[in-house]
Amino acid sequence: MDAVLTVFKAGKYCNVSPKTIINWIESGYIKAYKTVGGHRRIKKLDLEDFMQRQGIPIPEEEQMEERKRILVVDDDPIIVETIVQALEEDEHDYEVISASDGFEAGLQVSHFKPHLLILDIMMPDIKGYEVCKKIKSNEATRDMVIIVLSAYLDEEKFRMMKEYGADVCFSKPLPLPQLKQEVSRLLGLP
Repeated sequence: MDAVLTVFKAGKYCNVSPKTIINWIESGYIKAYKTVGGHRRIKKLDLEDFMQRQGIPIPEEEQMEERKRILVVDDDPIIVETIVQALEEDEHDYEVISASDGFEAGLQVSHFKPHLLILDIMMPDIKGYEVCKKIKSNEATRDMVIIVLSAYLDEEKFRMMKEYGADVCFSKPLPLPQLKQEVSRLLGLP
């Protein structure tokens, strides 16, 4: 599969600002497409083709650090879209995907291998306690950071979720700036 870059990542790759990348796209110099959410994406090969034509040096692969992967699991599409959009637009250039039920979440955990999971524990087919316990007891996923969200948690349930492996618990409605701050802190980013 072709590597795809966000505008932010393309800017870092070319050593220019994201706004410069947007200007180059709008001027027709770089091929790009828009996601359903309206975010621009650029195939790495198209960007490198443009860079070669312009004499812009292409960085060595090891200079491109791995993007942090985040999985958002919630059955409310508005909450999912709000969280995904906020994290995709973050300066840390996260790779964010979502799942709307427990089955899909299980598949994504094993295939996408997220560094961090944002989990609504009050979904019809999913028990947050079991998910946390399962993730933290599996050697392949035990280092995954888990942020739990719920509109129905009190201090006692928060304490229980932490015992089962949740790193942080938030009540809904969601404080997005606080969530973004916690995500970068938990992933060890500045």
